[in-house]
Amino acid sequence: MSMITERPVSKPAGPPPVRTEGAPPVTKRDVRAVVAAYVSLTKPRIVELLLVTTVPAMMLAAGGLPSLWLMAVVLVGGALAAGAASVLNCYIDRDIDQLMRRTKRRPLPAHTVSPRSALIFGLVLATVSVVSMAVFTNLLAAGLTLAAILYYDVVYTLWLKRTTALNTFWGGACGAAPVLIGWAAVTGSLAAEAWVLFAVVFFWQMPHFYPLAMKYKADYARAGIPMLPVVASPRRVNAEIVIFAWLTVLTSLALWPLGMSPIYGLPTLVVGAIFVIEAHKLAGRVTRGEAVKPMRLFHWSTTYLTIVFGAVALDALI
Repeated sequence: MSMITERPVSKPAGPPPVRTEGAPPVTKRDVRAVVAAYVSLTKPRIVELLLVTTVPAMMLAAGGLPSLWLMAVVLVGGALAAGAASVLNCYIDRDIDQLMRRTKRRPLPAHTVSPRSALIFGLVLATVSVVSMAVFTNLLAAGLTLAAILYYDVVYTLWLKRTTALNTFWGGACGAAPVLIGWAAVTGSLAAEAWVLFAVVFFWQMPHFYPLAMKYKADYARAGIPMLPVVASPRRVNAEIVIFAWLTVLTSLALWPLGMSPIYGLPTLVVGAIFVIEAHKLAGRVTRGEAVKPMRLFHWSTTYLTIVFGAVALDALI
């Protein structure tokens, strides 16, 4: 990178300037690159998806719109918690991330951020998130926040992910935890509706993540991670996708009799039908030996969850 270019000016003759050896100056571009690396460690897309489920759960718990202050606290605290879990996940998985094409450009394999710095960053985020939830909401919400971080990084990342093909199933509790956290922050307790929403997100994660694992099957195999598509036949994987797609939709419809109106029930029924059809289409292609495009279901599953929880929020407001 070039230094500042000086415009020629008239100066008295004199000895040439003496160049000093040392590290090049830090530029704004360097700072932006470092900030971007730390932000990418938090996996913003995952944070965004988790918050999509948290706010509607809070609105349903409050029977309308909660206080803006409480929503802000839970959103910030939840984002910090999800970010902390992702940073610590990147720290723990730095050995396998460098073996996978999908992850080898992450900050730790790319040596943009040092492991020690990532560990400190993750622990700071986790501490701030749990303390803020304890101070500004209640101990149940704070305890659930701490439990979600520990479960994701210790139980899932360190143990389940590397040892069993059931890792996605048992790890699903982490992704569904924000629903319980948001509900607890509003009411200080957990009602039946909260557990139904938890189950929706829990079951949804299999038809959401298995297509992604199918696409990157070779990556996971190279890293020695026993994701289901790596260790099971395509028919077994697609059978589970179909089963859990049905469980997701049926569970979402179980919320309808618990005081929800057709404002929630009808959109959920429609998008649920499309979700199940897409799961069956993927399974049918595998059965017929056709070319499989698993990411179609992956992307649609995100749309499905967004619409269902959007319907929850709309029903709570109206």
